Amino acid sequence: MELGFQAVGIADADLSAAEPRLLEWLARGWHGEMEYMARHGALRARPQALHPGTLRVISCRMNYLSRENENLSEGKAEIARYARGRDYHKVLRSRLQALCDRIAAEIGPFGHRVFADSAPVMEVELAAKAGLGWRGKHTLLLSRDAGSWFFLGEVFCDIALPVDEEVRNSCGTCERCIDICPTQAIRGPYQLDARRCISYLTIEHKGAIPEALRPLIGNRVYGCDDCQTVCPWNRFAQFTRETDFQVRNGLDRATLVELFAWTEEEFDLRLRGSPIRRIGYERWLRNLAVGLGNAPGTPAVIAALRARADHPSALVREHVRWALLRHEPLAA
Repeated sequence: MELGFQAVGIADADLSAAEPRLLEWLARGWHGEMEYMARHGALRARPQALHPGTLRVISCRMNYLSRENENLSEGKAEIARYARGRDYHKVLRSRLQALCDRIAAEIGPFGHRVFADSAPVMEVELAAKAGLGWRGKHTLLLSRDAGSWFFLGEVFCDIALPVDEEVRNSCGTCERCIDICPTQAIRGPYQLDARRCISYLTIEHKGAIPEALRPLIGNRVYGCDDCQTVCPWNRFAQFTRETDFQVRNGLDRATLVELFAWTEEEFDLRLRGSPIRRIGYERWLRNLAVGLGNAPGTPAVIAALRARADHPSALVREHVRWALLRHEPLAA
């Protein structure tokens, strides 16, 4: 489409079947420190309560997979693919609003609200109802012709549009995503314990990363793509044409030592407009310290860690200390 969406589907606003699963997930505490999940509670499953008058949800899909330079070195910093370019929130919101403007130009003003991971919306459930794919065992949306390397956005509207048919779940007996998860965060098919998920630990979690999980994180310093990388359906993924989603700052090949050397000013400047910037410099260094603790104990790695041993942040110092201890006797 001209607006950059690769697929659009329409669903009704009834998520009553999904609400019990949401409440059970919250009751287990699997949302971790994401207190907004519990605060909103069942609101996520009630589109009409979130935006009164909602009759239909227009769900849109936009690819973000970009062509990248492979860096297979042991010292590479691994950053989730979606975060290597510009922040997707603004891009999706502006395109969704442009879609609404086009609809309004055809039928006149109508009640609507756009969402791009910006409110308590069950986007995967809605996209599945709209026929854009099915929920995979890793809990992400999967498409037969696009895999899972895409963003989702929604328009809640008061127009009684015809709805699309749901598609069949095609995961079959495959459980590669469950088997590959470094921290075993996928407790079973369609069951994700966010407290163990590397994406949660490196992005949403604000405090010290549990020591038992640190060695399992490896060199992943912002998010994790393992469950998507091994999914057979991603062999059908299409590269994006969006310039905003192309890699910036060499984040597809940057090393842990290189990124750990950034000053706070460099962090703010280089990552302006990036989703990474929202975790702040302190957590950025925390994550990198864990990655360096898991990296080969080269002189460059040891020197980088020692340079931050007296950092003003207690959070950073604690993770640097842990990382240095991992490299004894070189760090002694």
